[in-house]
Amino acid sequence: MQQWWRDAVLYQIYPRSFADSDGDGVGDLPGITARLGHIADLGADGIWLSPFYASPWADGGYDVSDFRAVDPRLGTLEDFDAMVAAAHGLGLRVMVDIVPNHTSEEHPWFRDALAAGPGSSERDLYVFRDGRGEDGGLPPTNWRSTFGGPAWTRVEDGQWYLHLFAREQPDLNWDEPRVREEFRGILRFWSGRGVDGFRIDVAYALVKDLREPLRDLVLVDGGRFEDIAANPDHPLLDRPGVHEVYRDWRRVLAEFDPPRATVGEVWLPGDRRRLYTRPDELDQAFNFDFLRTEWDADSYRRVIDASIADAAHVGTAPTWVVGNHDVVRPVSVLGLPRGTDQGTWLLSDGRDPEPDLELGTRRARALALLELALPGSAYVYQGEELGLPEAAGLPAEALEDPRWERSGRTDKGRDGCRVPLPWTPDGPSYGFGAGGSWLPQPEGWGRWSVEAESGDPGSVLNLYRRALAHRPDFCADRTLVWDDTLNLGPVLAFWRGPGVLVLVNTGREPVELPPGEVLVASTELDGRLPGDAAVWLRRV
Repeated sequence: MQQWWRDAVLYQIYPRSFADSDGDGVGDLPGITARLGHIADLGADGIWLSPFYASPWADGGYDVSDFRAVDPRLGTLEDFDAMVAAAHGLGLRVMVDIVPNHTSEEHPWFRDALAAGPGSSERDLYVFRDGRGEDGGLPPTNWRSTFGGPAWTRVEDGQWYLHLFAREQPDLNWDEPRVREEFRGILRFWSGRGVDGFRIDVAYALVKDLREPLRDLVLVDGGRFEDIAANPDHPLLDRPGVHEVYRDWRRVLAEFDPPRATVGEVWLPGDRRRLYTRPDELDQAFNFDFLRTEWDADSYRRVIDASIADAAHVGTAPTWVVGNHDVVRPVSVLGLPRGTDQGTWLLSDGRDPEPDLELGTRRARALALLELALPGSAYVYQGEELGLPEAAGLPAEALEDPRWERSGRTDKGRDGCRVPLPWTPDGPSYGFGAGGSWLPQPEGWGRWSVEAESGDPGSVLNLYRRALAHRPDFCADRTLVWDDTLNLGPVLAFWRGPGVLVLVNTGREPVELPPGEVLVASTELDGRLPGDAAVWLRRV
């Protein structure tokens, strides 16, 4: 059976920020359809679409009020079908986000639950509990929201409901059979419309330990609830029962020909993450260890070896990702001093310390060649192919991420990596759309535009195009062999496929190049590989 996802390069689209067709300042599905040629020209194998469902946008579309509808600000179901058809016509697969942990507070189920009251079957679809303390005035547990503050909100009749994210995102109760049946139907609905796969939001958080009495957490690092090490039997994350959900989903998705692919968002250590990709569960899980690795050859080698071994242990293919819609863009991260606290840096509007964007860009170019040379699949977030930096200086009044207010304005959130793309060097919103952009684009944003970079042979965009054009030369061979005669000090060296040598210099000093034909290089070469650079060489 062909498993197209094993070697695929998927391009992540954040719909509100990709392309605006109607001039309202918000990206939309027709805008995506009109710009799919950019992704095909890049050489990607498909797209991954972040949520486009009906939503009040309390959390950028991850608060869904109707899982079978397109948000009217983004288009219609007919627009979605046209986008899928256009993508398939260009040879692009289509993967869509699915958000099974929670709904919007505006979802009909939650509205009915509020109206029905305590003890009702409607409330069984969510996690409602009585509070603690006198008159139930305290939250049922000490569980914390990942956006800051308690993970519980009290309603008018005195009960509390659980939300691991914003209060507008009540968590579903996955112990309830009606929830499981509903998501089987959602998977079938979109699969029937031609999607090729699903990216599963917070895939490790669906099932909770809701046995009474509910257990408090050991809270560390300022009250973060995510610490698995401090809570090895975590009541909210990585519960054993979640695996049966994905076994069930695999059976559903096998009803289609070919079976629809799955990739999970699983922020767990490798030995626990790999369990989600056993042969009867998800196809893949995102490898965030690689994303969080410092710019250091030894660190990358350890993560690469572990990631390949973890994938092989369960018979899947590893994934590689350097950024997404939730993290600071790699150009800025790689231009900051090692150890910089990114949250504190964002609060300084990106001024303390000032990132070295020239250095960050050199390293991001080299990292792209490393990522795209590794066996398995790669996920490229929109704008990475342009070398976009983080828009860290967004004014407070422009911020929309719920983390900003929920944290008491101590977490600036993720808006800086979601600023709409520049398509042209100038003009209204740099070609994003005729009516401006929903987040302000920094001055000079057009220097990173698709149009400007297309005409520059040395641009980041053309580096990605060259790399993706050569990637099929070796990606069918899924082995990686380290060359320890060259893999010394700050240098990573490994062989891929029929005689392609990959060299990455994470140091500052140049190193001599071995003989070989240069396929792609992240910078100009003079017989040596400069520091903070990478090259693919064909054996001669």
